[in-house]
Amino acid sequence: MPIKSCDHVPAEFAQPRARGCEECLKMGDSWVHLRLCVHCGHVGCCDSSKNKHATKHAHATGHAVVQSLERGEDWLWCYAHERQVG
Repeated sequence: MPIKSCDHVPAEFAQPRARGCEECLKMGDSWVHLRLCVHCGHVGCCDSSKNKHATKHAHATGHAVVQSLERGEDWLWCYAHERQVG
């Protein structure tokens, strides 16, 4: 069950920096779904993708919250709380 909010969710969300997973595009690789780092705009692939770049970005930067970039999805995930927020 999602919690309504957490202290990791910023007041304003960054805009996506790319139209696909930034690292996969550089590598010429593919992804399953995309996640947006709401802190800096990094676009990474989800944990169902083999490279899991969104999670790697969160752990490397400490940016805790991502938003799904999939059409029809409107949810946030907090890596610090390990649950859906917002």
